[in-house]
Amino acid sequence: MTDKQLDAASVSAGSIYWKRNLAISLLGSFTTIVAMTLLLPFLPLYVEELGVSDHAAIVQWSGIAYGATFLAAALVAPLWGRLGDIYGRKLMLVRASLGMTLAISLMGMAGNVWQLVALRLFVGLAGGYSSGSMVLVATQTPKDRSAWALGLLSSGIMAGNLVGPLIGGALPPMIGIRGTFLAAGAMIFLAFLATTFLIKEEKSPARKQAAKASGGWKSIGDKRPVIAMLATGMLLMFANMSIEPIITVYVAQIVPAADEVTMISGIVMSAAALGSILSASWLGKLADRIGHWPVISGALAVAGLLLIPQAFVTSSWQLIILRFLMGAALGGLLPCIAAVIRHSVPDSAAGGILGFSISSQYVGQVAGPILGGFVGGHIGMRAVFLGTSVLLVAGAAYAWLVRPRDTQTSDLERDDFRPDRPRI
Repeated sequence: MTDKQLDAASVSAGSIYWKRNLAISLLGSFTTIVAMTLLLPFLPLYVEELGVSDHAAIVQWSGIAYGATFLAAALVAPLWGRLGDIYGRKLMLVRASLGMTLAISLMGMAGNVWQLVALRLFVGLAGGYSSGSMVLVATQTPKDRSAWALGLLSSGIMAGNLVGPLIGGALPPMIGIRGTFLAAGAMIFLAFLATTFLIKEEKSPARKQAAKASGGWKSIGDKRPVIAMLATGMLLMFANMSIEPIITVYVAQIVPAADEVTMISGIVMSAAALGSILSASWLGKLADRIGHWPVISGALAVAGLLLIPQAFVTSSWQLIILRFLMGAALGGLLPCIAAVIRHSVPDSAAGGILGFSISSQYVGQVAGPILGGFVGGHIGMRAVFLGTSVLLVAGAAYAWLVRPRDTQTSDLERDDFRPDRPRI
């Protein structure tokens, strides 16, 4: 066999350490996401502690500080993915966890709001542990288990988003805001140690040479599936985030008791995340069995249809159930997106293209609240649900139209390089 065939064989079979790598990546992603999101409940209080007194300025600086991380991460995700293709994905995780340890610990020592924003920018530039772990797991796991593994990893990431604000609400009264940042830095430092000493990445000289020589996009034969996945990732985050700015106002219209609005709004927001956590690994396993494209198209269509009754609910329990079901439908999309990209591009370019996928998701995460808030304020809140529904259904149709017709054939051709496949 040639070097290229040997490289293809190792990619298809996956690393012998893939289960260990998945476990450490899951633990590291969960802890880093918790550390990044625990500041949400007390961010405005910390901005005020740093010397900002005007109410409008506190809100403005809180938004800038929170969004700075995602803006920076969107810009550098393809670069880190590309460097991971060349120098190794584990190295990117080590770099990210060490950089985040320093940045988040230093946030607890910030002297003014400018330093806080600068450190939040640095977290985005140097971070990306969870996105890097998706690349590592996608490229080190056997292809017939990749969607399940990525679904499990996605569940850990979403669980971190759910648990982080809860911890952020509980810790500051006990150890103070600055102490909470230091505790978060210590948490990520443990992830750094586990990543450094426990993850084993099987490196391929052939892949490294190919990564240096390839032009990323130029190495992809059929670009339509990849473009469809970039659009799907952006649409997924857009659909999730477009509703967020209006949830509290919308709940206030259907909940008679004003003192219950905040609590019920939190439950509504958490319901979608809980549904995604519970469904991600199951939908990933289903995608491994029946194919990724039917799951992607079906999930988008179901989520789009579930948005229609959300526009006409008359009680909070109806909205909670519908948001939970929508989250369950969308839970398998992120692992399927990563799996399709991994199947559609050479391993030597996987990190860079997955980096573009992550950037597109950040675009949706930023655009969703902006457009959702604008439409909700100027046209009406029902228009946000119905407009997002139309976008999701259109995305489902687009994904179904561009799906490769020879998926099974191409998968069989890849299996020709599997070392465990019996030869005739």
